[in-house]
Amino acid sequence: MSVRHVVVVGGSTAGATTMRELRGRGYEGRITLLDPEDGTNRPPLSKAVLADPGNDATVGMDHRGLDVEHVRGAAVGLDPSARVVIAEDGERHHYDALVVASGARARRIAAPGQRGEAVLRTLADARRLRERLTTAARVIVVGGGFLGMEVATAAARAGAEVTVVDVEAPLRRHLGPYLADLLVARAAAIGIGFRRSAVRLHADPVSGVELDDGTVLHADVVVSCVGDLPETGWLGTSAAVTAHGVLVDRAARTAVPHVWGAGDVTCHAQGGSARRRPFWANAVTQGRVAAASILGLPIDAPIVDDYFWTDVAGTPLKAVGRLPPGGAPRVLEDAGGGDGVLAWGDEAVVAVGVRRPAPRLRRMLSELGQQKPPA
Repeated sequence: MSVRHVVVVGGSTAGATTMRELRGRGYEGRITLLDPEDGTNRPPLSKAVLADPGNDATVGMDHRGLDVEHVRGAAVGLDPSARVVIAEDGERHHYDALVVASGARARRIAAPGQRGEAVLRTLADARRLRERLTTAARVIVVGGGFLGMEVATAAARAGAEVTVVDVEAPLRRHLGPYLADLLVARAAAIGIGFRRSAVRLHADPVSGVELDDGTVLHADVVVSCVGDLPETGWLGTSAAVTAHGVLVDRAARTAVPHVWGAGDVTCHAQGGSARRRPFWANAVTQGRVAAASILGLPIDAPIVDDYFWTDVAGTPLKAVGRLPPGGAPRVLEDAGGGDGVLAWGDEAVVAVGVRRPAPRLRRMLSELGQQKPPA
């Protein structure tokens, strides 16, 4: 098939990467981007934007120089038989190849009509939350994953008394007990408290949370960091959509001909089930894969990139490989006080409390794999 027109829905990391890769690989045809905004690089929202308004300008995507027609409106429908995306103004955009990169929205736990719940997904969310943190004495963060722990860090640094509430031990599901316990201890050392419980948001407007034993914890700000939901509503009953998002194969193709997927909206098959991995590195690698696949070029990147970083209570953590690791690590570099570069066999290499570039960690992991005796 001759690809003369690529339509990309969503201009954040996955969509932007796809467009850059298409041009970088020599594609000279039309590219149309449907997105009401310019797109956002989301990782800095919780790491930098909450801390300093001066970082607001650093998170926008710049599509200039890519010769892209940017339609500033949302996609509201798809007609796969006609190969048409329908925009909110009624305009119909025909495509030879469509990239679904519409991302996700924050999951909320407020009751219908209940006001005051804070979330963090967009730059506007970050600005609102940052403003509220300037006067908040007490903050509750619901959810002890990466985002929740980063938000808790920002709130503690703003001077608030912070409590993280989760039904699970914070970070353990993502990082395993060794790394999770280390970061939780660092968070506790700067005054962040922890409670294990399910919650219900209390009052309207929200002024705290009710725990499963009936205890009410009061706060000036309650932030829900309880995951996200893929933005698939505009796809209707398309065969591309599953309960977990848009299912893609190793070439970023969906079940619908001429339709690819990339980023937080997608899921992929793993261990016999579909799984979402809504991390920045996966949005990048999937954008690269989608571009190569659309052009019929060899695919030189994985559909999933096992790379992640966070910063909790002033402790940076950067990991490559399969997480969560089990057991105790081998210390490759000892920086003292529990910091350094750690390895779990040839499965994962993690830099904790020290800043190491990802390519260096990848090389270390590769070298460990080469040292492993053949089975």
